[in-house]
Amino acid sequence: QVQLVESGGGLVQPGGSLRLSCAASGSFINIYDMNWYRQAPGKQRELVATTSNGGSTTYADSVRGRFTTSRDLAKNTVYLQMTSLKPEDTAAYFCSCTARLRTEEIRDYWGQGTQVIVSS
Repeated sequence: QVQLVESGGGLVQPGGSLRLSCAASGSFINIYDMNWYRQAPGKQRELVATTSNGGSTTYADSVRGRFTTSRDLAKNTVYLQMTSLKPEDTAAYFCSCTARLRTEEIRDYWGQGTQVIVSS
């Protein structure tokens, strides 16, 4: 099993910055992609950013140029640096990953989410 714990959310003014962290722990052989999703009230969950274990990254059009995801393989931690935040970035942010367990099974896991509120 894999546990994902996010941190770093909070209240920030428009134009401000926040950094989210997501640490993976548990019994696994390898973690492949680590992703950030967000879900605003009344909206569908949206993929924000993905980083592979090879370091490649992809971003949603809505955040490209403002958000940066990075990964510390040694710490099994992924980060989401958010800058130039807008009120429309307000959402619950979730971390997810695809992991190979010691049983050789490959499964997807989700964190509990962290709230980001962008408001003056």
